[in-house]
Amino acid sequence: MSFAKSFAGLFLTELLKGMAVTGKYFFKPKFTLRYPYEKTPMSPRFRGLHAQRRYENGEERCIACKLCEAVCPAMAITIESHEREDGARKTTRYDIDLTKCIFCGFCEESCPVEAIVETHIHEYHGEKASDLYFTKDMLLAIGDKYEPEIAARRAIDGKYR
Repeated sequence: MSFAKSFAGLFLTELLKGMAVTGKYFFKPKFTLRYPYEKTPMSPRFRGLHAQRRYENGEERCIACKLCEAVCPAMAITIESHEREDGARKTTRYDIDLTKCIFCGFCEESCPVEAIVETHIHEYHGEKASDLYFTKDMLLAIGDKYEPEIAARRAIDGKYR
């Protein structure tokens, strides 16, 4: 055993170095936020609660291409569709199970018409697993409610896409 190791072990130099770091920050101002009254800034690319968007005329954007369902690594999205009289495909069922979702953003990135987006909303909860199962109507309601904020965040992030 070398002299340096013996000295360090005898005088507990690692412990003293740790205490020096603790003492250095002990009297400095703290960085504590008083949540929910104070919140940290959030990136425009933050991925939170899902929403479905509509066009300006009120028609839903989803064209039932099922790319989001195919690309989802957690298999959290379920889509069923039908063809309308005018030949366009639309969804009859669009469900997202947020207990499975890993919020990777692949669904948002794969959508050719920006129908499914992940919003900035992170303050939601469910008391049962069924509360975190979002249907098409629920997703459209979220999109309708937060459309101005969604559009603004997409515009900010647009130059990076």
